[in-house]
Amino acid sequence: MQHIHQVTQRARLAPRREPYWAPLSKGRHVGYRKMSGGAGTWVARYYDEGTRKKTYKALGDFSLQPDHQRYDLATRAAAQWFEHISRGGLTTVTTVKDACDHYVTHQRRMRSEKAAHDAEQRFKNYVLNDPKLAAMDLAKLTPSHIAAWRKALQDKPKKNGKPRSNSSFNRDMTCFRAALNLALEDGFVTTNFAWRSKLKPLKGVDRRRELYLNIEQRRTFIAHAADDLAQFLRGMSLVPLRPGALAKLQVAQYDPRLQTLSVGSDKAGQGRRIALPQTTAKLFEELCRDQPGTAPIFRRANGKAWNKDAWKHPVSDAVTAADLPAGTTMYTLRHSTITDLVQTGLDTLTVAQISGTSVRMIELYYGHLTREHAKNALATLAL
Repeated sequence: MQHIHQVTQRARLAPRREPYWAPLSKGRHVGYRKMSGGAGTWVARYYDEGTRKKTYKALGDFSLQPDHQRYDLATRAAAQWFEHISRGGLTTVTTVKDACDHYVTHQRRMRSEKAAHDAEQRFKNYVLNDPKLAAMDLAKLTPSHIAAWRKALQDKPKKNGKPRSNSSFNRDMTCFRAALNLALEDGFVTTNFAWRSKLKPLKGVDRRRELYLNIEQRRTFIAHAADDLAQFLRGMSLVPLRPGALAKLQVAQYDPRLQTLSVGSDKAGQGRRIALPQTTAKLFEELCRDQPGTAPIFRRANGKAWNKDAWKHPVSDAVTAADLPAGTTMYTLRHSTITDLVQTGLDTLTVAQISGTSVRMIELYYGHLTREHAKNALATLAL
């Protein structure tokens, strides 16, 4: 064993590939690899008594720091790594990119291909576009790294050049936070200190949706739309699906015998079967009659399925013609139908399952309605 804690001692060492080791505690060493030309790098070595294996970790050369501080910096970095291992952390280096890739794989296995693709695109656009951050060891992440990333994301405009909304910022940030939390859960890192406080979402962003169309307004909306769009609007008014989910429905997904609609995986990540009432089933039967199983149930005049680009301008024209409130969209119909379901007293779990969202989101946006319903119910108990 050679003494490596002093600059003069390290200067006398002969260059060699094998590091000069100094013990820190039992099974834990810090090493100095002397290179030709006088430069050197630092290494940590961990001995596992259970497996009788040695594991090594490169610590760097600390060349930006004064010579007399490098031993202390190396021992400190080695101690952090030893602590990481003692808490059950992996001995291999896991980068930010590894954590993102791991999360995408998890989404693909546990949720859906669409959820995995969405996360993958967010990481590509907002995390991995910074090569330095992507290659960083998770164990070396600090709050300042995350704070810098957060500020850059918040200042980054959308693709159309417009400022990023707070809701959009929260969605992109939440995806990254979820990836880091999964890495913590799976032992890639042993603490969330770097991001625990720096990736908290902005508060007061996801407020209740206030724009609501009553039954008469919805009927007027439909009456002022072209025939093909009118059918689509009727569907949105009868089944509280997302517009994209309704547009993707194919004839084979409707069972006329059982009068049920099978909805595949959407944003909520799970498929479900919805039993339709007689009046709603009648609409679906009319649209599906004499059509092949792969045909879209709600079709444009040219026979193709609707999408947001196809309905954007026709919906805007119908809103204007019907003299509906500014800001009325396809999602307004979804919000209005969910509002009606909640106001009838249907439990939030069932509403969430039908509409393809979480109970938490129903309670966030519509909880004030359930509280009012409960209040009215309690009023009937008055003596």
